[in-house]
Amino acid sequence: MLLAALAMLGLERAARVSALEETRAAATSQAAILAAGLESELNKFSLVPRVLAVDPEVAALLGGAAGGRDLLNRRLAALARQTNAAAIYLMDGRGTTLAASNWDRPDSFIGANYRFRDYFRGALANGTANEFALGTVSRRPGLYLSERVGPAGAPRGVVAVKVEFDSLEAKWRRAEDGVFVTDAGGIVLLASDPAWRFRAAAGSARPRDPVRDAMQFGVAEPRPIELPARQGGAQPVTMIEKIQPIAPVGWELHLLADPAPRLSVARANARLAGVVLLLLAWLAGASAWLWQRQRLARAAAEVAAQTATLRDQLQQANRLATLGQITAGLGHEIRQPLAAMRAYAENGLRLLEADRRTEAAANFDRIAQLAGRIGEITAEQLHFSRRSAEAPREIRLAEVIDGSLLLLRDQLRQHGLALELPAAEAAATTVRARHVQLEQVLVNLLQNAIQACAPEGRITLAITTAGGTVRLSVTDTGPGVPPALVDTLFQPFVTAREDGIGLGLAIARDIMRQLGGDLIHEATDSGARFTMVMPAA
Repeated sequence: MLLAALAMLGLERAARVSALEETRAAATSQAAILAAGLESELNKFSLVPRVLAVDPEVAALLGGAAGGRDLLNRRLAALARQTNAAAIYLMDGRGTTLAASNWDRPDSFIGANYRFRDYFRGALANGTANEFALGTVSRRPGLYLSERVGPAGAPRGVVAVKVEFDSLEAKWRRAEDGVFVTDAGGIVLLASDPAWRFRAAAGSARPRDPVRDAMQFGVAEPRPIELPARQGGAQPVTMIEKIQPIAPVGWELHLLADPAPRLSVARANARLAGVVLLLLAWLAGASAWLWQRQRLARAAAEVAAQTATLRDQLQQANRLATLGQITAGLGHEIRQPLAAMRAYAENGLRLLEADRRTEAAANFDRIAQLAGRIGEITAEQLHFSRRSAEAPREIRLAEVIDGSLLLLRDQLRQHGLALELPAAEAAATTVRARHVQLEQVLVNLLQNAIQACAPEGRITLAITTAGGTVRLSVTDTGPGVPPALVDTLFQPFVTAREDGIGLGLAIARDIMRQLGGDLIHEATDSGARFTMVMPAA
């Protein structure tokens, strides 16, 4: 009996250690996913002030042309709605707001002076800056991203965007045990628990300026954050904390993981194993032990039911993790349209300087089309994350190919690559799908092929039809897929590129399967070939 008791204690201890390690590993992975999603969101908003800083209407208003103020106010309001920014506004070189997206609201920024803000002074001095602070009017916290208008020697003003994170924090509250983000000084800026905001995280003991803190955070002396602890059976269980850096702004994301569910399962499994060992020893005894065996069988059934319940909970957590991966891929999916918009904008400015206004107008029309395309891609990404039941329609593959080349034709030209297109008859083939989703997948495959090919390489698009299935293949003359990655190529975060995040192919295959088709990698003598399999119309 003593040996059996010691064995059970040893099993429980080993199971406890294993459960804690599993919790730490899962927390590390989830923290990385959440950090990637937040970085993607910040990168998206950081482009807005950068683009507006070179906008002709912004320059005109700063130059004294007040006639365009109303038009710029409405443009900023439309842009704020499209990007979900809390506010977008323009200040002159003295910090006075000239135009704002909230121009028609009681709490409008127009006329307010923000030269006391770090983001204003930082942008004038360094060209770009950011600051997380309470709004002086709304008293709502948010991140201010700013960009200087004009050169450093003669700054003309500053464009700023305020980003609020209410929806992100609400998702954290529903999906995680505890999440918060700290700045470089250790002050909590974003949190799943609103009571943690603007408190000091553990280890942030550097001297603080009460006046500055009161202006920025509304709290002169931030109190230490009090993290929760849970009970795991007879022993208290400390929440496991994982920290992930947020690259663009120098923040850190802290994920708190509760190991109690895993500890409960591990303890039950360890006890069940101990009971089995005891039963093996007691089977040699008399019939008096039959009652004990029945009692243990009932206990085993209860443990099995609890284990099944916990397994369902873990599967739900895995679905939430997949949603985080897809959100992290949003920036990857809109990177190409943004690059094209920038190229058209720069070319449009040169055309305006050359007084070629008709051609410049055509460029800006393309920019508007690409902006609409980004909205469509974002909407499709949201449909994908929610598993939208929107019905597919009949689409000509020529439309998908033309739309993809609109984004990538300049890249093909810059890399000196030859592109072989399918015959017009083949391109007229129709499939049942969603246009934007097919274009997302094709752009991803073409982008990968461009990056894989050396100068003067070749990319070939081919369309074949067999029965009720249509296959669109993208073949390049690059080095091909490394053999070590072939079996895991479509798994999240698997990539052969140093600057890649490994989400493009995983998202692309999921999109194709959602449409009733598939995305496959086919072996070739040289280069790489990826094939989109789709149901024919």
